[in-house]
Amino acid sequence: MIDKNFADHFAQEWIDSWNRHDLSRILSHYSDNFEMSSPFIIQVAGEPSGTLKGKEAVGAYWEKALTLIPELRFELITTLIGVNSITLYYQGARGMAAEVFHFGPDNKVIRAYAHYAP
Repeated sequence: MIDKNFADHFAQEWIDSWNRHDLSRILSHYSDNFEMSSPFIIQVAGEPSGTLKGKEAVGAYWEKALTLIPELRFELITTLIGVNSITLYYQGARGMAAEVFHFGPDNKVIRAYAHYAP
C-alpha cells in the first residue's frame, strides 16, 4: 500500500522534474522496462498503439516533446492514492491532465497512463 508521505514526495518530485525539463531526473522515477501509454505518443512518436516500452523509447519521446513544447509547465491540483498506484491530476501545457502510475516493489514506476481533457 502506498502511503501519503510517499505519494506527496513522488508528486512534488515528479512535477519539479518536469518543470525543470530535467529528463534524466524525470526518468529516474521509472523502472528500466516501464511501459507508458498516452494519446500524444501516437502524434509525437508516431506509434499507432499509443504505448512505448523502456526508458530509451520513452526518453526519446519525452525529449522530443520537451523540444516541441518549450514552455511546458505542470501545476499539481491533487494526488490520489491507490493500492500500488498514484494518480496525479494537474494543469498541463494543453489543459487538465491525469496520469496514473503503477509502482513495482522497488517503488519505481512500472506502468503509466496519461489522460487529457478534450
